[in-house]
Amino acid sequence: MNMNAIGIDVSKRKSTVALLRPGGRVVAKPFDIPHLSADFQSLKKLIKDLDGETRIVLECTGRYYEPVARELSHAGFFVSAVNPQIIRNFQGQDNPLRRVKTDKADSVKIARYTLDSWANLKQYNLMDELRSQLKTMNRQFGFYMKHKTAMKNNLIGLIDQTYPGANTYFDSPAREDGSQKWVDFLDTYWHVDCVRKMSLPAFTDHYQKWCSRKKYNFSKSKAEEIYGKAKELIPVLPKDSFTKHIIKQAIGQLHTASQTVEQLRSLMNETASRLPEYPAVMAMKGVGPSLGPQLIAEIGDVTRFTHKGAITAFAGVDPGVNDSGDYSQKSVHASKHGSPALRKTLFQIMDVLIKTKPDDAVYLFMDKKRAQGKPYYVYMIAGANKFLRIYYGRVKEYLSTLPVSD
Repeated sequence: MNMNAIGIDVSKRKSTVALLRPGGRVVAKPFDIPHLSADFQSLKKLIKDLDGETRIVLECTGRYYEPVARELSHAGFFVSAVNPQIIRNFQGQDNPLRRVKTDKADSVKIARYTLDSWANLKQYNLMDELRSQLKTMNRQFGFYMKHKTAMKNNLIGLIDQTYPGANTYFDSPAREDGSQKWVDFLDTYWHVDCVRKMSLPAFTDHYQKWCSRKKYNFSKSKAEEIYGKAKELIPVLPKDSFTKHIIKQAIGQLHTASQTVEQLRSLMNETASRLPEYPAVMAMKGVGPSLGPQLIAEIGDVTRFTHKGAITAFAGVDPGVNDSGDYSQKSVHASKHGSPALRKTLFQIMDVLIKTKPDDAVYLFMDKKRAQGKPYYVYMIAGANKFLRIYYGRVKEYLSTLPVSD
C-alpha cells in the first residue's frame, strides 16, 4: 500500500503543499494553495484521489495553521499539527552546511518529516480545537486585563482631583457582571461634595438605600467613616457638569472593560472544563477557576512533551547551562527561552501559594529557599520549575486512567 506524505507550509493567505512517497519520491512538485474555499475543494479532491494511506503534517505556527488543519480534518483526512521547532531540528536529507529557506523547501522538509515519523504522528482532533480556542481566549483575556488596568488607573487619577482616596474605601472583588463596589460608589458619589453637602443622617440614609439598591452590604460605621473623611478632603476640580461628564465617562469605560474580562474568565473556565485534564489541574494548590484555565491554555496538550525537562524548557523556567572545557558555572539564570505568557501565569500561581501558605510541596520548597536567603526571583523560578514537574506527572497519570476514546 502506498504511503502519501503531505507537508504543508502555512502562511497567512496561502499554503505551500508538497507530496512525497517513501524513498523521497516526489508525487507532486510543491505548489501554492490560496486560502479560498474553491482552492481548498481542489486540494481535498486531489488528496481523496490518491491511492493508499495519506497523512498530512503542518507546523503549528501562530494561528494561521488552525483553519487549514480544521478544514482538512473535518474532511476526514489524517492531519497532524507539529511544533515548528521539531521540524526545524529535523535533518532528513538536508545538507546542514547549506540550508535553503523557501516555502517550497519547507513544505518538502515537512513531508520528509511526515515519512520519517509516520508511526508516531498524533492526529489533530476536537480537543486540539478546544485548546486552540482556549488559548485565543486567554490572549484576549490578557489584552483586556491590560486595558482594564489602564482604565482603572485613569479613573483613580481623575478622582484624585474630585474625591481623593475613594477608591480605597472598599476591597470587594469584581462580581460576575464586572461591577465593583468602589466603582459603583463613585458612579453615584463622583465628587466629595456629593457626600459632605448632606448631613450625616441624610448621607447615612442615602448610602443605606444605595447599598440596598445595588445589593451591597450596609454598615453604619462605614457610612460614618466615609462621611468623616469627606469633611477633611480638598478637591481640585469643582463639582460641575464638565467634571461629572469626564468622571462618568471614565467609569463607563472601566465598567465595559471589567465586564468583558469577567465574561472571558467565565467562558475560559467553561471551555477548559471540557478538556480531559481539567479535574487534575484544578485539584492542584494555587490553581483556581481563573488561573487554572490560563495554565491549561498556555501549556496545551501535556502528552506532546516527552519528559519533565521538556515542559520546563517550554516555559523557560529550566536552569540555564554555562560550561566549557573544565569550567562549569554552578548557578545559572533560568533560560527564559520559552513562553512568556506561561511564565507569567506560573508566577501568579506561585504568588498565590506564597500568600495562602498551603500544606503543599511547592510552597514548602519555595519557603525553604526563601529561608535560605535566596532572592525573590530565584525561589519563584525554582517553585515554578517544581510545580511544572508535578503538573506533568499528575496530569499524565490522570490521563492514563481515562478510557481511550475512539
